[in-house]
Amino acid sequence: MTDERPTQFQRARSAEQREIRRQAILDAATELLTELPVSEISLRELSRRVGLSKTNVVRYFETREAVFFELLNRSLAQWIEELHTELPPVGADGTATPEAVTDALARSLARRPLLCDLFGALGSELERNISAESARAFKLAHVRLLGALAELLRGRITTLSPAAARELVSLTVVCTAGLWPFAHPSPAVTEAQQDPELADTKVDFAARLGRTLHIAVTGLLSLQ
Repeated sequence: MTDERPTQFQRARSAEQREIRRQAILDAATELLTELPVSEISLRELSRRVGLSKTNVVRYFETREAVFFELLNRSLAQWIEELHTELPPVGADGTATPEAVTDALARSLARRPLLCDLFGALGSELERNISAESARAFKLAHVRLLGALAELLRGRITTLSPAAARELVSLTVVCTAGLWPFAHPSPAVTEAQQDPELADTKVDFAARLGRTLHIAVTGLLSLQ
């Protein structure tokens, strides 16, 4: 039995047509992520949603992980582009307070569940079934984007060295990946947390991340 079937797309012939197909696949993945966690989205389900066979999907992305890698980098690039308007402006001394910057950074991430979901899945889920060539391409693009984010943060916290800014960005990704699932537990855990004795186990993502990053910045500045 083959999974080839009639689709709504004709085979892409030009670079422009191929990009249209790739974007359609990414749009379908984005839609699915509003319904399911990354771990439950198969290549078969993705191909069904986009209206292509699995064979055709892998013409554009070798695995489902490659789809989410691309979606992560595109989401990250869009966030960085928009973030400069969400961070506090610099004061008369040419800088913003670290706490104001980290609070704004955390609130901005909290408004982007897709990006947070993908950060959360990166180490545990997405880096498990991809070729070295694809991993290299993803990571090179990803590192460039994180470098741009580090420079943006240095523009607000000018006392951060380039190395400290890069470390802050790395900690932001790691803390986001760790905190996001705890701030969005399963329905059973959410119900259990209604018990007053479990009130302190609830995680306010923006508040917790903002405080964690403020502590991180304070430590990084003291170590310079």
